Amino acid sequence: MFLCLLCLSVVLGMVLFKLKRRRLYRLASKIPGSDDELPFIGLAHKFTGTTEDILNSLQKYSYEAMKNNGILRGWLGHILYFIVVDPVDVEVILKTSLEKDDLHRFIRNVIGNGLIFAPVSIWRRRRKITVPAFSPKIVDTFMEVFAEQSEKLVSVLAACAGNGYIAMEPYLCRYTLDSVCETTMGITTNAQNNPNAPYLKALKNILNLVCERIFHLWLQPDWLYKFFSQSKSHQKYTKEMQGFVDEVIQNKRREIKKEKDLKSEVDRNFGLSNYKTQSFLDLLIEFSGGENGYTDLELREEILTLTIAGTDTTGISIGYTLKLLAMYPKVQDKLYQELLDVFGTSDRRIVKEDLSKLKYLERIVKESLRLYPPGPFIIRKVLEDISLPSGRVFPAGSGAAVSIWGLHRDPKYWGPDAEVFDPDRFLPERFNLKHACSYIPFSSGPRNCIGYQYALMSMKTVLSAIVRRYKIMGEESGPVPHIKSKIDIMMKAVDDYKICLEKRFK
Repeated sequence: MFLCLLCLSVVLGMVLFKLKRRRLYRLASKIPGSDDELPFIGLAHKFTGTTEDILNSLQKYSYEAMKNNGILRGWLGHILYFIVVDPVDVEVILKTSLEKDDLHRFIRNVIGNGLIFAPVSIWRRRRKITVPAFSPKIVDTFMEVFAEQSEKLVSVLAACAGNGYIAMEPYLCRYTLDSVCETTMGITTNAQNNPNAPYLKALKNILNLVCERIFHLWLQPDWLYKFFSQSKSHQKYTKEMQGFVDEVIQNKRREIKKEKDLKSEVDRNFGLSNYKTQSFLDLLIEFSGGENGYTDLELREEILTLTIAGTDTTGISIGYTLKLLAMYPKVQDKLYQELLDVFGTSDRRIVKEDLSKLKYLERIVKESLRLYPPGPFIIRKVLEDISLPSGRVFPAGSGAAVSIWGLHRDPKYWGPDAEVFDPDRFLPERFNLKHACSYIPFSSGPRNCIGYQYALMSMKTVLSAIVRRYKIMGEESGPVPHIKSKIDIMMKAVDDYKICLEKRFK
């Protein structure tokens, strides 16, 4: 009798659940889905393999969306998502659906409500405070840091040159961490000379653990995760990262107080010239209102967010560009000639004024970001029905997965050679997109990446330093490059960006 009542209750609950969501099912049925969908589980079975398998599935569905007028429906169990590659619809989605998807809660467990992942109610205030800190005049003051760390990287790589294939990922990660920690917190981590730096180890491990939770459904419920061995490691590395940043913040508070006690109000100059020695931590404290501004917790959340975003994204983008330069020696030779035109045979460090002269390098970076955007998907909650320009309607309660990978490779907007690596497609006379959202390596809309100038400056600086000193070699490719990749929160090369380096003799 009890079992009968239990079964009846379950069936009744499912019926009521379906009735409550009947509008969602009706609107979803009007948008085509993949042939891979199965009853009850939808596409969930396609996201249980390796992170390489998962990315392959996401790429496959992006191409399917192109064939279905830019949108594809996909169920993950009872959760409804739409993969979108139509730039006109994407613009509306990114302007109106500002709330991040629930999957971001796993990274929020580590960094809290930092700007990138914060709920809209928190994000609005944080954005207003953070945007001025990324003004071009302030970002330009970090050029010296990027140049110094780039030279250090070139020096470290000297021991690897001529020794066959090397995985660049660890070297690039240490370069970006040193650069990010110095510009974000004003501290020297010296990770390039210390591969076992505790903060670096904690950062890499926590990102792997978060990615594992996102893509494995059985690890997602908090009550169940506690029974897995990963839970203890997650707690350990989270505590280490948070403790490290908390200590930096406390030291910075004491430093500011000491400086305030030494200087009178009249003596202080709050002009931009004062930012030359200021990190983002200094700026966030000042712009948020000083002692009455951000709490220590809020500062920790923002600093952790900037550290993770800056370290991972920039390192990945540099790695893909190096792989492409190895695959296309003619492109690399043309870049080297540009570098010779600007620097000659000197070993002087790059300065900000040099960047504007490196036009071909800029086109290479843009094309690399087009074909291999580090953040290939943006997932947003649909809280209210959205009527899209294409005539489709996304129902409230669904999720929109904007495929930057798909947007950047759609022949409808990029032509029949959309998959071809061609930096010159960004020449002013050739670059004429039908729609701005066809190219969004740093997202678009109100929640776009405010650190794009910072990232591009870092990328160009280190790439110029490497190519000036080393010839990059690897397996050459035909017009369409194929770099095996995986999704570990960001998109990364499976081989950790293996290339060969050969010293240039001037």
